[in-house]
Amino acid sequence: MGRDFLRCTSENMHIFEKFIRDLANKMYWIAGAAIVAMMLLTTADVVLRFFRKPIPGTYELVGFLGAVAVSFAMAHTSIEKGHVSVSFIVSRFPPRVQRFIECITSCFGLFIFGFIAWQSVTYANNLHTAHEVSLTLELPFYPFIYGIGFSAGVVCLLLLSDVIINAIKILEK
Repeated sequence: MGRDFLRCTSENMHIFEKFIRDLANKMYWIAGAAIVAMMLLTTADVVLRFFRKPIPGTYELVGFLGAVAVSFAMAHTSIEKGHVSVSFIVSRFPPRVQRFIECITSCFGLFIFGFIAWQSVTYANNLHTAHEVSLTLELPFYPFIYGIGFSAGVVCLLLLSDVIINAIKILEK
């Protein structure tokens, strides 16, 4: 491959990576807001229970907010490399081999999160078609499942970016 092609591809990938990182950062703030909302809602429910006026549907809302918090934080965790890894052994290999191993593990992650995104959207479509709602508040489930699918899709884009950037660095040497 020509050096000009690799340089052009590398520059474009950095633009793409910046866009995905900005999106993941915004999603991370949404996840944080969901955690704060869970905390405030739970506290309010506990206090109001003392006065025999509990908030109806608190359990459901906390569950939905928990799904938002966990799924929307996935991309940020991937960016920060906050997942479990076996870097002790890999760090002893030469840089080119390390990049190759990162490419392989990112491909596995891409497959897994792609599957999660696909199945989440399929499941959300089924829930939407069936008009499934929560018991107390009758909130539809499907928007939250679509959120999980969207978040997994963003993780896929991050992993795809990692694969391409590592492949370019392997080929540059």
